[in-house]
Amino acid sequence: MSESRVALITGSSSGIGAGIARRLAAAGIRVVLNSARSEDAGKALAAELPDAVYVRGDVADADDARRIVRTAIDTYGRLDILVNNAGTTRFVPLDDLEAADAAAWREIFEVNVVGTWQMITAAAPHLRESGANGTPGSIVNISSVSATRALGSSIPYAVSKAAVNHMTRLLASQLGPAVRVNAIAPGLIDTPWYEGEDQVWESSREWITQNTPLRRVGTPEDVAEAALYLVDAAYTTGDVLTVDGGRHVV
Repeated sequence: MSESRVALITGSSSGIGAGIARRLAAAGIRVVLNSARSEDAGKALAAELPDAVYVRGDVADADDARRIVRTAIDTYGRLDILVNNAGTTRFVPLDDLEAADAAAWREIFEVNVVGTWQMITAAAPHLRESGANGTPGSIVNISSVSATRALGSSIPYAVSKAAVNHMTRLLASQLGPAVRVNAIAPGLIDTPWYEGEDQVWESSREWITQNTPLRRVGTPEDVAEAALYLVDAAYTTGDVLTVDGGRHVV
């Protein structure tokens, strides 16, 4: 069996997760793909990549989270990298407080915060083992620029990503030196995330194109490059790397 590293990427059947999977695989890292639905797309991507495997499971379900990690261990005998990309939202105007009801908060937090936590706790022993063998294990959480700015698809979503940022910093302080923990905060990225929200997408695209230093929206490949950097950045932990075309500086 090859001794190349193994990465588990949640929510990786399309969009940012698929982009990260392709980029890590191109760097010689074996990947475990996952989604809660989209099984056909996940299996198709696994067939496209060298030495990849797909496992269906919902990170918000504790048993599923453990099973997803177990699939990586049973398949490859190790786990070196965890990318927590699985996420969900509801598109609710920030001023519509009633529409952001308790059900929306629970649904979003179960996936974005609890799901991320469950994946980390399931993976941590194996990532520590990777670190004990000489190279620290690596966790990369996918956050959002809405975690630190008054914007986003909804208030519950933005608050959930703020929680992910703080979780990242807390865990970096606790899991080092065996495991490094970082996050990426993407801006507007061209993915199926906005499917069915054409008006929101087009207005957001136009605004970002006009008001961002790089004059374009991001792509999954942009986020994937940042993920590969953090996977290999040996002296970086507890960081939240913004990938938004420079919007945060204007």
